[in-house]
Amino acid sequence: MQVSSKTNSSNIAMEILKIKETFLHLQNKKIKQVQKIISGDNKPKPYINMITKKPLHKQIIVPMNTETAKKYLKDLSTHIVSINRALKNIKSNIMANFICIKDKGIVILTTNVANPLDLQEIEKCIKNSLNADTNQISTPRLPQSKSYLKIIGISYLAEQSNTHLSSDDIEKILKSNHIFNNTVLASKPRIIKVFPKLNMSIIWIDIWDMQNSSKAKTIINRYFNVSSFIATVHGVNMNPGVPQCKNCWK
Repeated sequence: MQVSSKTNSSNIAMEILKIKETFLHLQNKKIKQVQKIISGDNKPKPYINMITKKPLHKQIIVPMNTETAKKYLKDLSTHIVSINRALKNIKSNIMANFICIKDKGIVILTTNVANPLDLQEIEKCIKNSLNADTNQISTPRLPQSKSYLKIIGISYLAEQSNTHLSSDDIEKILKSNHIFNNTVLASKPRIIKVFPKLNMSIIWIDIWDMQNSSKAKTIINRYFNVSSFIATVHGVNMNPGVPQCKNCWK
């Protein structure tokens, strides 16, 4: 082993001397680089193919309740055929590969990125298959980013009741107000009390949005009425988990 290492060292030294003689004005750092190229040591680093991937845009998310999703999944092969037939009729360049269930609906994986016309046709196809009304199935969409908002100015206790507002109450308030049209919640609203002795709340909502937050920008700093109160929408940074304060722990 020692003999071979000495031989290698002497060969490297001889190569460096030859390079110096050939390129008189070359710096030492460049000489070493040339020597590595000649000896074949300048190999590229291996490329590591990461398993973790970003959300694919070659999929369509169709929000619906769990019961409706399970009902739809009972005859997947038939639904795949009907979706692909509908897409073929409008001369679309995509096809549905398979369908799976997710937390709040189903996901359709496709051969290409869907356009608005494709999404519209898929929505018709799903609703016809289930004979469901528009309240049970939301508009299909591509994977999106999230925007984080908070609403202030709403009472913590519901009117004519000693019970505090629930997530369902907030969802009804948002649906009844026109500024939240075409806004889809990414999770349940979270509600906290501002101060123990003050009947006011802060409501945190996460919405599905575009990468440039175009949907959030249309409702930030907007005012709307909730009974006798005037509520305001504000943009906030990402809030991991459920926001809590010392008042909530009591």
